[in-house]
Amino acid sequence: MFHKLKSVTPLPDYTLLANFSDGSVKSYDFRPLLDRMEVYAPLRESPAFWASAAVDPGGYGVSWSDEIDISAEELWEHGVAAESPFSGLLSFADATGLWGLSESALRKAVEYRKLTVGVDVQKFGKQWVVTRSAMEREYGRPSH
Repeated sequence: MFHKLKSVTPLPDYTLLANFSDGSVKSYDFRPLLDRMEVYAPLRESPAFWASAAVDPGGYGVSWSDEIDISAEELWEHGVAAESPFSGLLSFADATGLWGLSESALRKAVEYRKLTVGVDVQKFGKQWVVTRSAMEREYGRPSH
């Protein structure tokens, strides 16, 4: 299974906090790469450059420039599970992709109270989010 990134936060201690589309969060210690791979030297030399990390289009990796990047799979495989206040939260779009459902099916689940507003789901502006635990309770393990 390919693990897609949703967002990444470069922390001052050269750790990347990677948020994946399945709702999981991983912490990746970049210091060993800075110490042994010359290609990453500019990241250590400029804290502002380090802080400019951005998720590549499609969520396949993190880039600082055309020459300096790291794959989402590396972050997934060698990152350590981390918790944040947003761990386990999924947008309806991400949840429907993982479970092979339509967004209307999730909206119906809210309407019929299979998913409880304020507990399992919450709307922020036009965006609904759902907890991974509620999705697994109602629909089992993700199909994708």
